[in-house]
Amino acid sequence: MRQLPSLNMLRIFEEVARHRSFSQAALGLNVTQGAVSRQIKQLEDYLGVALFLRTPKGLALTEAGNSLSPQLAQAFDHIEQALQAVHVPNLRQRLRILAPPTWATRWLSAHLRAFCRYYPDINLSVTNQSGHDSLAEIDCRIRFGLAPDSHCASQLLVMERHIAVSSPELFADGQPPDLKQFPLLHILHEGKRLKVWENWLAAMNREDVDAGQGLEFSTLDQVIHTALAGGGLAVIDRQMIERELANGSLLPISPVEVIGPYGYWLDVANDKQGLSKVDLFTQWLRGVSRS
Repeated sequence: MRQLPSLNMLRIFEEVARHRSFSQAALGLNVTQGAVSRQIKQLEDYLGVALFLRTPKGLALTEAGNSLSPQLAQAFDHIEQALQAVHVPNLRQRLRILAPPTWATRWLSAHLRAFCRYYPDINLSVTNQSGHDSLAEIDCRIRFGLAPDSHCASQLLVMERHIAVSSPELFADGQPPDLKQFPLLHILHEGKRLKVWENWLAAMNREDVDAGQGLEFSTLDQVIHTALAGGGLAVIDRQMIERELANGSLLPISPVEVIGPYGYWLDVANDKQGLSKVDLFTQWLRGVSRS
């Protein structure tokens, strides 16, 4: 068995060596400069030698770096030639994604045009079927939850930002509706109510409102549509109702916003890491989520 560092580590070294710049390498690879720096440090630790020196004129290769750089570039050239020899032109890849229905409908669909423009050779298959016991049948999963999944590569995309909203028709003379006068709308997750109302009322120091009263629904979309119809008051992640807030069909009851504790996580099975279609999607998704 070959004893080699990760291919990504070597690829980053080649890019830095070519540009003589961490920042230029990071830009070319669409990663952060910190990520490039960490990968180079790991490679130097693996080899036991320094590969770069910082000089008044900029970054320079050490003797070991100068020795490694041309051979590694040649090795990558050979790999590229071998892949091109068997590559089928215009072969479209299918990327299978498991995602919560409201997130897919309200967030992902709004950004897919950009992804398809950047990566026309990748077809997305987005499903919300919950019958998958593992990540074996899909390429990656967007999961609503509290913590990372220890069984795979799991990273937080974005935390929920909860605000209380209602239809404008429930406002009277510009004043927000009375919390005790209208039903509270609740969302169920895994058969239990999410405690979004309890958390928001605690942030408001409102102990006089019964957080348990109201209506409950199995999907967030149902809560949103009921709120739009004036059927009650809802605490919703503002990222899921950007359009409604912008056009005024839902109005904040208060400026109070509660961050978390739930968020959206990106999970990738260990055997799917490194696939180009997965890497491209995850890098794009991280960038869009943080913008």
